[in-house]
Amino acid sequence: MYERSREEMVRKYVIERGIADARVIAAMRKVPRHAFVDPAFLHQAYKDRALPIGFGQTISHPTTVAYMTQALELTGTERVLEIGTGSGYQAAVLAEIGVKVFTIERIGELSQRARAIFDQLGYYSIGAKIGDGAVGWTAHAPYDRIIVTAATPNLPEALLKQLAEHGRMIVPVGEKSAQKLIIITRETGEFHILEDYTRKFVPLVGKDGWAL
Repeated sequence: MYERSREEMVRKYVIERGIADARVIAAMRKVPRHAFVDPAFLHQAYKDRALPIGFGQTISHPTTVAYMTQALELTGTERVLEIGTGSGYQAAVLAEIGVKVFTIERIGELSQRARAIFDQLGYYSIGAKIGDGAVGWTAHAPYDRIIVTAATPNLPEALLKQLAEHGRMIVPVGEKSAQKLIIITRETGEFHILEDYTRKFVPLVGKDGWAL
C-alpha cells in the first residue's frame, strides 16, 4: 500500500538530497516509516517532515535520518549505540543495514512502543532499554558508532568514553533553538571534531544534557 510513497520519499528526500551510500538508500527503501508514525499523521508518513509521536518528541525528517546514517560510514558489521529511541525509525534503518543496535530512551512508553514495532517487523538485533541516554550504556561499550538523535548543550563526556578506537559519533550540539551536527572520530585515543550543518532537534534530557 505504501511502497510507491516510500519509493518517492527515497527519490526526492534521500537520493536527490545528495545521499549516495547504497546501504542507506536500500535500508530506507525497506523500512516502513508509516509503522513508526502516529495514526493521526499516516497521510504525512512519507513527507520530509518531523512528525509528533507524543511526549513532546518527534520522528525525524527522512532527510535527517538518511544524512546522519550516512555520516556514520557503516559497513554493516558495527556495534552502534543510539541515544534517543523515539519512534524507533532510526534504529530500524540502522538494523536494516545489518549493524547491532543498542538504543536508549528515557520515556518508558516510547521505548515500549518502539520495542513492540521492532518485534512486529522482525528487528530482533536491536537491544533497547529505558534510561538516561546521556550516560550511555556501559554494559555493551565500547561502540564502533554512536548516534545521538537529541540536542545536547555540550559533548557528553560519558559517550566519548564509550566510543571505540577508530570509532565515529554524530551528535547535535548547541542551544535549544538550533544546533550544529558534530561528527567526532577517535584515533589513537584522541578525539577529532568536524562541525557540520545547522539543524534543530528535540533536547537531550539527562546528566550531560538539558534539565527537565
